[in-house]
Amino acid sequence: MTSQAGSQPVALARSAARERRRRVLGPLAGLSHAALLVWTALVVVPIAWTFLASVKTEDEIFGSAWSLPAVPRWDNWARAWEQAHVGRYMLNSVVVVGLGTAGTMLLGSMAAYVLARYRFRGDRAVYLLFVSGLAFPVYLALTPLFFVVRTMGSLPVIGPLIGLDSYGGLVLVYIAYSLPFTVFFLSAFFRTLPGAVAEAAFVDGASHARVFFQIMLPLARPGIVSITIFNVLGQWNQYQIPLVLLSGQSKDKWVLTQGIADISTAAGYDADWAALFAALSMAILPMLVVYTIFQRQIQAGLTAGALK
Repeated sequence: MTSQAGSQPVALARSAARERRRRVLGPLAGLSHAALLVWTALVVVPIAWTFLASVKTEDEIFGSAWSLPAVPRWDNWARAWEQAHVGRYMLNSVVVVGLGTAGTMLLGSMAAYVLARYRFRGDRAVYLLFVSGLAFPVYLALTPLFFVVRTMGSLPVIGPLIGLDSYGGLVLVYIAYSLPFTVFFLSAFFRTLPGAVAEAAFVDGASHARVFFQIMLPLARPGIVSITIFNVLGQWNQYQIPLVLLSGQSKDKWVLTQGIADISTAAGYDADWAALFAALSMAILPMLVVYTIFQRQIQAGLTAGALK
């Protein structure tokens, strides 16, 4: 009974505090909800319109943009996949993004772990060197990248594999382009992980590599999943880098963003707009599926990093 009597004032105080917060934050909460609704509309409406236009004729697209099609024209998707070679471009994007993301996560996680858990002379300078890459947009580095990759193409034996108009050169640039944010995000995450588990593994005779791959990486899984999805999205939507590094005459090596741009410009003013919107829908759909599947892991990783 004494415990119940003592808990009543505490409950009343908490209720009063919640009421005060509700009165103070009420208008701000309403504004934040309104802003989120506006943002949702700005994102969802163009995507919905793109999917709708992908199953309409050109007369329906330009005649009544928001009306439903009289008959869904799924042949637009087939025409984009076969005649516009979207299937080939999508396969190229899957290969390049898969290799680029794998390389980014392997190198980025190892670099972030060392910078977060070990102390050595110049560690801060190395970390700042990585993070400084976030300050430079890729557009400023396109010309130097072109000459660097062209020079790498002149190397003996491996030159053709990493030079211009090669997937290897594009993958290396993707990795370098994605490393700054990966190291910045994961180094902060690795600093929050408990060190007692790693110390116990070292006492048992585990090597540094075994501790990293078998202990620390599983502990950092929420952060790893989150940054992996961000890298996939960023590399999948990249257009400027492939445009510069895959600028050869052969279109067989083009990635999806280059192929979609080619659909809208190949025929001048007679562009196949229905096939173009179908190709755009094909490019959007895989990323929507990936984010829908992994949205809980992404949110968990970001929340865990923020709380820690």
